[in-house]
Amino acid sequence: MSNKLTIGMFGFGVVGQGLYDIIKTKNLNLEIKKFVIKNADKKRSLPADLFSTDAEAILGDPQINTVVELIDDAEAAYRLTVRALKSGKNVVSANKKMIAGHLEELVDIQHEYGTSLLYEGAVCGSIPIIRNLEEYYDNELLHSVSGIFNGSSNYILSKVFNENQLYADALKKAQELGFAETDPTLDVGGYDPKFKVCIVASHAYGIYVKPDDVFNIGIDKLGQQDIRFAKEKNFKIKLIPTAKEIDGNKVVLYVLPRLVGKESMLYNVENENNGVLVKAAFADEQFFYGKGAGGHPTGSAVLSDIAALRYGYRYEYKKHLESSALNYSQDYLIKVYLRYTDDQLIEKLKFSEITERYYAADFKYVIGHINLQQIAAHKADLDQEGNFIAEIA
Repeated sequence: MSNKLTIGMFGFGVVGQGLYDIIKTKNLNLEIKKFVIKNADKKRSLPADLFSTDAEAILGDPQINTVVELIDDAEAAYRLTVRALKSGKNVVSANKKMIAGHLEELVDIQHEYGTSLLYEGAVCGSIPIIRNLEEYYDNELLHSVSGIFNGSSNYILSKVFNENQLYADALKKAQELGFAETDPTLDVGGYDPKFKVCIVASHAYGIYVKPDDVFNIGIDKLGQQDIRFAKEKNFKIKLIPTAKEIDGNKVVLYVLPRLVGKESMLYNVENENNGVLVKAAFADEQFFYGKGAGGHPTGSAVLSDIAALRYGYRYEYKKHLESSALNYSQDYLIKVYLRYTDDQLIEKLKFSEITERYYAADFKYVIGHINLQQIAAHKADLDQEGNFIAEIA
């Protein structure tokens, strides 16, 4: 028999509304007792007595045994989550920045207080990658987990490559559709997929890596020359976070645009869809595909976590028990395409090998091998206008 869940929900935005739309169609053993929101004056689709602006309406109610956290503010979400877990309430969250930044502490709190924090909706929308890493791959040696983790940037790149839209126009359309925020930096700057790959790495490899220690470059400096180059070589550009085991005792994490060929399963992942590639020692390569943005897809992942809590489910973090031999590293050689304006940047980056070099009045690039440590050390230079870097798989 399932346990009755009495739910308090923080936030009632796109995902909250999507979750509620799904719940009301189901006959589940749960009840949403209270919503806590920030703006009391905003018109809602539900009765006013269900809403409050006071967090105590949820945290101080002993009848509420499950908290669903769906707010944007990562630090506020952290405080609410800690308070709920310590007071005996289980939590479901979709806040990837909060979880990535505080995961080790949140795991310790769960163990100490016997509560459960689930966050499938924080990583790849409707794709159940965390549950699969926890349950299906719990005894597998994983060579890598990578893919398209951000629906906003993928939507923009799809419009650029498939419909010849300008980057600025595609970004504006993504914002109009609600796929990208007014300030899109988290998405197009590669920060959102960085938070997600940190969470993935914890379940795949049993390591805790702070997002600030992970190198990320986004697509915000993408230019028409880069698009033309990719098309001439029959590539598309995708924004790819990567978690990879190397040398038997190290794990590398990074986020970079990547030139992807037709042989890759990521090549045809378009619009707001996500795709996750898992390469394992025994299961070989497997691919997960699904909606990565939108209220209903993310809401379905949140509901999956809520439903699991009815039966006492919690993450066991099994890989952490076996992770003593694995360490985080940035010492990893990758092949890149780099468009640049200042020749001094090439000297600074210290390529170990340059295999191709092109000069023109308005376009200079090199292709070669470089250590990830060198790229990370010069992120500020790479972020300057006129530069764009992408991995070549």
